[in-house]
Amino acid sequence: MNVSSQPPRCIVLDWGTTTFRALLVNAKGAVLERIETPDGIQRVPKAEFEAVLTRNIAAWRAIYPALPIYAAGMITSRNGWIETNYVEAPAGAEALADALRKEKLADGGIIGFIPGLTDKSAEPFPDVMRGEETQLVGFGLDREMTVVLPGTHSKWARVGGGRIQRFHTFVTGEVFSVLSRHSFIAQLAKPQPTPNWGAFASGVDAARQRKQAAGLLSQLFSVRTGWLAGKLGAAETSDYLSGLLVGIEFCEAREMSWFEVGDRIGIVGGDQLAEVYRRAAIAFGLTPHLGPPDAAVRGSLAIAEIAERTGHGV
Repeated sequence: MNVSSQPPRCIVLDWGTTTFRALLVNAKGAVLERIETPDGIQRVPKAEFEAVLTRNIAAWRAIYPALPIYAAGMITSRNGWIETNYVEAPAGAEALADALRKEKLADGGIIGFIPGLTDKSAEPFPDVMRGEETQLVGFGLDREMTVVLPGTHSKWARVGGGRIQRFHTFVTGEVFSVLSRHSFIAQLAKPQPTPNWGAFASGVDAARQRKQAAGLLSQLFSVRTGWLAGKLGAAETSDYLSGLLVGIEFCEAREMSWFEVGDRIGIVGGDQLAEVYRRAAIAFGLTPHLGPPDAAVRGSLAIAEIAERTGHGV
């Protein structure tokens, strides 16, 4: 039987800071339809989240009024629809399902909010994630492994024994965005439509071969000095910067004992970022294992099914 011919089982929301995503999912986890709009939480007034949801999924609700809805991501944060309590790591899908929070909608439906995670062992303050926990559950928690989730705020997580053991955040993507738009680098760069992998590799190598005392603040100026010396063209500076920042992220992760040379490492993310981190992982002597592109859907569905079995579901 073709899974796409099966009726929808639920609606999964991945509602983040800049984007609203709704996925119509069947019991096998196949995405039957998807809706994506720029209605991220930073654009929607707090009192209007339900109205935005109702408008965006109106066509689905007209056909499938009884479908449960499960939401994850920054929609469950202090600036979102509701603020769910964090589940403390180590934690698995069962703990996330037990902490799922339900709210009644104006049309009589129910929405379940999947909570985020906190790692209180992190220093100097407890670390947090919202949304990435569904990706990790969808990737799989049984095998002992470090898993990287690249993004605006990149997460490194240790999974195993059916639980997310611990995690740490690197703000690599956000730093890249700020530097490429609002710094001296923005005046040099001429971004290209496709990646320059040679320039990216040069940036990774510069980070990987750095002297111990050379940190991010001193290495960033190499973007300008490389251009002045004629070693970097304006079209190469953005990819060099990307490689430098991702390379420094890997250096710091190695120093924090997230991996050793020869390890297998999981990577879960969109195609472009997954390829960026795959190349960096190989440069650092790791064997990358790419997670499924629908890891967040798989994870949300797994958490929803446990919640429904245990009486916590929608």
